[in-house]
Amino acid sequence: MSPATDPLVGATDLSIAYASADGRGATRVVEAVSVELAAGGSLGIVGESGSGKSTLARALLGYLRAGARFDGGRLQVDGVDVTRADRAALARLRGLRVAMVPQNPLAALTHHRRVGWQVAEVLRTRAGLDRASANARVLELFDEMGLPDPAAVAQRFPHQLSGGQRQRVVIAAALACDPALLVLDEPTTALDKQTEAQVLELVARSRARRSSALVLVTHDLAVVARTCQRVLVMRDGRAVELGPVARVFERPQTDYARTLIDASRLEAVVAPSAGGPAHGAAGGPPLLRVTGLGFSWRTPSRFFARGRDVPRPTLEGIDLELARGEVLGVIGESGSGKTTLGSIVAGLMAPRTGGLELDGASIAAPAAQRTAEARRRIQIVFQDPLSSLNPRLTVAASIERPLRLLLGLGADAARRRAAECLAELGLGEAYLDRFPRQLSGGQQQRVAIARAFAVEPDLLVCDEITSALDASVQAQVLAQLAALQRRRGTALLVITHDLGVVRALAARVVVLRHGRVVESGPTGRVFAAPADPYTASLLEAARLPAVLAADRPNAFRPEPTDVL
Repeated sequence: MSPATDPLVGATDLSIAYASADGRGATRVVEAVSVELAAGGSLGIVGESGSGKSTLARALLGYLRAGARFDGGRLQVDGVDVTRADRAALARLRGLRVAMVPQNPLAALTHHRRVGWQVAEVLRTRAGLDRASANARVLELFDEMGLPDPAAVAQRFPHQLSGGQRQRVVIAAALACDPALLVLDEPTTALDKQTEAQVLELVARSRARRSSALVLVTHDLAVVARTCQRVLVMRDGRAVELGPVARVFERPQTDYARTLIDASRLEAVVAPSAGGPAHGAAGGPPLLRVTGLGFSWRTPSRFFARGRDVPRPTLEGIDLELARGEVLGVIGESGSGKTTLGSIVAGLMAPRTGGLELDGASIAAPAAQRTAEARRRIQIVFQDPLSSLNPRLTVAASIERPLRLLLGLGADAARRRAAECLAELGLGEAYLDRFPRQLSGGQQQRVAIARAFAVEPDLLVCDEITSALDASVQAQVLAQLAALQRRRGTALLVITHDLGVVRALAARVVVLRHGRVVESGPTGRVFAAPADPYTASLLEAARLPAVLAADRPNAFRPEPTDVL
């Protein structure tokens, strides 16, 4: 085969293994995978958490976790055998010919550097641009990414951006040098559907300019259906199905692939087991009342230079109420203020203006200034469970700490309570002595939910709690959360860009845009007949492709050669 016809990526019986704890053995996490990708082609890799899809994707750049090794086969990327390449060869490959967008943008960004400086550093060190040219290119990339006020965003630190904004910054850095192969590992988990569509369109345009290839790892099958030509389905480190996206999604030839496709429709999976969206208690004062809430970040006024701080509104005039036992959904595009609202309710930040009341008592202050009882009554579950769990503490220690601090339980009682909470979420007592890194993403999130419910809160803020989970695990976690919420009668404030989650869980929904409420009301009414054009655009962007719709036609015949 001539170089001109060689595939850009060629894996032949590729195996990757992790060394055992005692160093005497190894466990294969990728087992004899063979797949090719031509220049300009696109491949989606799907599968449950722990299926090996991210390990395979990282291997395309020669990245392996500590204790891992290539354990057989070959992997050619742009003419380089990464299984045998030295550090110098891999350094020439990464960034220029192959670039990667990791799943967790907060972990990919340096917390004490402004995000504009970090992207400019890529352009200076990899593309050889001077400082002025790099800074100008950063503003162009941020504008292409749809970031509001690129110059202001460039001056912010990672923690001052929403999850979606951070992910777009990381994608901008990856696209900066126009790589021949772009590897995206769960790139849109933190993005609302409108922004997701914009980002994927931008990636498509960049690929078209350079005829670059795309490898997309995701649990969102709708993204694969919109973006990729072919799909690889993985399970337990093995490739179980491979073929054109339309054929695999229309007529899956394995039960496992069929299960993944069915789980992508959350309403059918969650609602029956949960009993439908929860309604709050009728009559009586609200549990939570928010009136005229406002918040502004203070950001420097000039790009890449010190300047006068100017306030930038993030929330303006927010009014909402939440009854006891009610589930309220909050939706909107990235940067609309959803997470800021949840953080203020939980006490992580204080509002600049307006009121915040819990059972009629003001809580418009950071958690440190609230009473212990107020802190107990409002808990929060974050988007990334691995970042919210202390890596040096066992599961037992993480759950027992709030029990001892807020409920005053002794060691034995706290341990028993921790085990009970895990059991309610389908995890056995054996998980108490594990560390977060020893758990899958779904298990980590269950632990975070168990920790929040352990102190019997009246209100739980859920901030994008399933965005990093694959479809089947997401459905399981949501069903368990809904069942637990009903048993406890806990009110939920569900912040998400996934409209399927809101439809399955929430009786009412609030739509935010640019920090303001543009529409609110019963979920069924708002989704069926949106009054605001912005809400209608969100619903249109979230529509499943026909290939994944519940009434999809079986128009494609099986191709046995695609089954591995």
